[in-house]
Formats: sequence, structure tokens, C-alpha cells
Amino acid sequence: MQFTKMQGIGNDYIYVNLFMEHVAHPSDLSRHISDRHFGIGSDGLVLIGPSDKADLRMQMFNADGSEGKMCGNACRCIGRYAYERGLTDRTTFTLETGSGIRTISLNVVEGKVQSAVVDMGEPIFTAEEIPTTLSNPNEDRVLVNGVTWPVTSLSMGNPHCVTFVEDPDALELSEIGPSFEHNSVYPEGVNTEFVSICPDGSLRLRVWERGSGETMACGTGACAALVAAAIHGMSPRSNVVHLRGGDLRIEWREDGHVLQEGPAEFVCDGVWPDDE
Repeated sequence: MQFTKMQGIGNDYIYVNLFMEHVAHPSDLSRHISDRHFGIGSDGLVLIGPSDKADLRMQMFNADGSEGKMCGNACRCIGRYAYERGLTDRTTFTLETGSGIRTISLNVVEGKVQSAVVDMGEPIFTAEEIPTTLSNPNEDRVLVNGVTWPVTSLSMGNPHCVTFVEDPDALELSEIGPSFEHNSVYPEGVNTEFVSICPDGSLRLRVWERGSGETMACGTGACAALVAAAIHGMSPRSNVVHLRGGDLRIEWREDGHVLQEGPAEFVCDGVWPDDE
């Protein structure tokens, strides 16, 4: 099976073109292929295939084999892959995801994609749709490892819990991240963003992703962080978000849609053994 590894500011996935390949057991494959010691090493597996609703379809699987609905960094990488590998000749096209149709716009210079903008849709604040059992998702508290954390909960096509802290780098995410992810107030698990406000007003965050652990970046997490900060008057509706792997520009437009802009990079191409 031929594959391509790509990364969006450090959020790395293995991409497989279903127009050329067949994947019978994607959940198992994702677990094996994502292993950073015995596999290729990645945050998960992304399948690119045909769609009867959009120009292309994305399926994504986390490193633990669980299927995810949405990944902003993966959308940008698919944008570059599709354009430069001949799946589309358009600089704006639609992508079917597990959380709906997304529009991708490419900034192309001399045939190469320099950056991509993804319309991530509108944030969801309804508790049942996030989902969470918290009575007030926009401003509530969660008990984690004996500490009460103020949180803002929302969905960007997947569930997010945003909490503002003084210094994300000082946190032991390997200890508290799983306790957030599997907290009973989030029945389907949750991605958690630990956010601080920089002196220049930009945002800095670390993210613990359900099914993958701490990652270098999370596109939907950056969107959730910007939306939460704007709700609480801590940020304008357009801002730069600094993640461990790099920066994203996030804009929460007045029409409610959230735009995410950033790079997408090829890492390598290879062949995965058929017997795996």
C-alpha cells in the first residue's frame, strides 16, 4: 500500500489515496501505522476518497484506532495533496468530513500550495450536541485530579474543552490530559486546550487530543481556543494562535463561521507491507 506522510505544524498523519488503494480495516491499520517505534509514526490515519456529496471525502482515525469526525490540520494537508497530486485542479473545493462539508481555499504560487484556508463552519454551544452534561457549557467548572478547572465547552465538529491558564508549558499534560479526556461530563471524550494570553494579545496553547494524547498542533483546538477567548473578551475575533508545532491564523467571522489558515507540508512517500 502506497502512503504519504504529511504534517500541518507538527500534527502528522499518514494519508492514503483511496482512488489508488483499498483499506479493509482502517482502525487496525491506524493503530499499527501510527506507532512511533514499530510503525511509521503519526497522530493517525487519513483516507482520501470519492464523495457523492462533495468534491472529495475524508475519513480520519486516531492513533488508538478510534474514528474521528474532523481535523483542521488534515483538511489543509488534503488541500495540498489533492491539488499537487492531481485529484483536483481547482484552488477552492469542498471536502466531506464526519462532521459535514468543509470548503478549502488554497494559496497557490507557481503550482505549489503555500497555505490553505479551511472554513470550519460554526461552533456549537448546545450541551447535547457537544456533547457534555455540564449545565452551562460556555462557563462552568470541571473537577480533574482534585483540582477545579474553569472551562468553556464547545464543538468544532468534535468536542472541545478550553481552559485558560497562566503557563501551559508548566503543566504535566501526561497526568491531567487523560483525566480531562475521559471525564464523565464528556460522554464521548473531549479534546482539551490549555490556553494563555501572550503579552501581544495572541494566544498560546497546548492540546491533549482524545485518542492521540498530546499533539504538536490541533486545528479544531486552535479554533475552539479563539472562540472561547473571544466569548470571554480575552481576544478579538481574529488572532494568531501559537501551538507547539507552529502558528495558525484563526478568524471567527461575524456570520458565525470560523476560518483556519496555515501551512501543510509533505514529509515523505513510502510503501506499507501488504501483510499488515
